[in-house]
Amino acid sequence: QVQLVESGGGLVQTGGSLRLSCTDSRNIFSIKTMGWYRQAPGKQRELVAVINTGNYANYADSVKGRFTISIDTLKNMVALQMNSLKPEDTAVYYCNKDTYGHGIYWGQGTQVTVSS
Repeated sequence: QVQLVESGGGLVQTGGSLRLSCTDSRNIFSIKTMGWYRQAPGKQRELVAVINTGNYANYADSVKGRFTISIDTLKNMVALQMNSLKPEDTAVYYCNKDTYGHGIYWGQGTQVTVSS
């Protein structure tokens, strides 16, 4: 089974930066896309950013210009550099991997808290 291991969450002040990383440690299925979603308390999970192996990325409007997603296909890793963080970015962030016909997989989630 695919196992996505996330790291890099934490507590930061408004305007600060964090970098999230996610690795598919078992690399059983090829990458179609990898990405990040987030879920704040009382809200639905939403897309933050997604990237394919051709480095084409798509971002939520709320994070454009502040967040940058990157992928390393040799390491089966996706990273999310988050700058100029705002309190409204506070959420649990989930790594996501979509494959070619073998399903969609999720990490366990990592908490990001931005204090005002």
